[in-house]
Amino acid sequence: MKKLFLSALFAATLLSGVRAQELGIHPQSHEYEWPKDKQVLAKLDQWQDLKFGMIIHWGLYAVPGIIESWELCSEDWINRPDSMTYCGYKKWYWGLKDQFNPVNFDPDQWAQAASNAGMKYLVFTTKHHDGFNMFDTQQTDYKITNGPFAGNPKANVAKYVFQAFREQGFWIGAYYSKPDWHNQDFWWDKYATPNRNVNYDIRKFPKKWDNYKTFAYNQISELMHDYGQVDILWLDGGWVRPKETVNEEVLSWGAPIPEWDQQIDMPKIATMAREAQPGLLIVDRTVHGPYENYQTPERAIPEKQLPYPWESCITLGNNWGFVPNEHYKSPTTVIHDLTEIVAKGGALLLGVGPKPDGTLDPEAVKLMAEIGSWMDANGKAIYNTRITPVYEDGNTYFTASKDGKKTYAIACIEEGAKVPSTIKWKGNIPAKGSKMTLLSANKTVRWKVVNDEVVVTIPASFRSKNAAYPALSFEFNASK
Repeated sequence: MKKLFLSALFAATLLSGVRAQELGIHPQSHEYEWPKDKQVLAKLDQWQDLKFGMIIHWGLYAVPGIIESWELCSEDWINRPDSMTYCGYKKWYWGLKDQFNPVNFDPDQWAQAASNAGMKYLVFTTKHHDGFNMFDTQQTDYKITNGPFAGNPKANVAKYVFQAFREQGFWIGAYYSKPDWHNQDFWWDKYATPNRNVNYDIRKFPKKWDNYKTFAYNQISELMHDYGQVDILWLDGGWVRPKETVNEEVLSWGAPIPEWDQQIDMPKIATMAREAQPGLLIVDRTVHGPYENYQTPERAIPEKQLPYPWESCITLGNNWGFVPNEHYKSPTTVIHDLTEIVAKGGALLLGVGPKPDGTLDPEAVKLMAEIGSWMDANGKAIYNTRITPVYEDGNTYFTASKDGKKTYAIACIEEGAKVPSTIKWKGNIPAKGSKMTLLSANKTVRWKVVNDEVVVTIPASFRSKNAAYPALSFEFNASK
């Protein structure tokens, strides 16, 4: 399955013009530092119960339907139109603010679709690398509340997205890009912008960089103080980091590493943020240490089970934001990925990009509902679970209830294949006399052990109603 996943991803990479390292195919880190704050630890444990979230990329890039922000960056993997100069392209892109008018903006539709899918937490892009703000920041005029959408009652987009998802019982995560390519204290027009990094020597212009740190601090403070309860501060742009933290993982991205430090004073930001939001989870992506409370492998699933908190960020289609004629993954693919991720100790953060008018693509909504139908029946094997020492046998994955009293086996069925009459696995043998429940049908099923292999009989009534089914989930008491 992993080979098929990577092959499909490589094909998608060729189609979109995005190199593999930008899609997150880079070395998986095994560095992790557990938080020391008891409130953060408690919240992290609660987050590990959720398992399934939604990340929403929405911004100027939705208007033309292009890869989010990245075409502003002059690295060798970027493919902009041949007919435009770089300066012309930037002028065009910055000018999209005058066209972005999402008159059908419907955060309730988004939240309902996510709830129908069985998702439990949200991460919303308050600002991507392009610097366009999807909230009413007071630090810049480059924002959704200063343009054609300004007069709309829901112009302060982040406020209403957070509100809609809270009403559905979601945890709220604020995505914030540490780099800001529109800000003159990050990309200074005095110099060229050859890559993603700050484009001037910070050692020569320390005051300018101090101004940028103040800008970032003030924006994050606004999000922490003015937008209700926030559970996760999800910081992207891992190249903005202390120089001493640059490692092989960072070097694998291919971008040049400046000779100067690009840190924005995370200790100060974290102290402020947690005073406003006690127990806040901070995810300073790829900057391993006290401010990366869980790790975020992108578009990939770790090869092995990991003993610390993490989530895989994977798109429903090929792109994070909206792109016309998107090629979506099937519900079966998403369910199989979720199953493998949870068995390995992680959560799935699924990316869906709204259209420029402010609604979700009906096809995406339909697919999310199909995923949710499976989650309604099988969620007990996913939510509130923890890892087991034996977590995989072929296409069958195992989880355990948080209290350790129940074990779950989730047998993934190849897409298009019929539900078999029996399911078999090795490891996690049920206790003698244990009742086994097929969660997918809410029925007790017969099982036996033959040569150290569990053999479960699937009821004919279930198979007649479900010619195909993404994965079968079983609950039982495992032998000690």
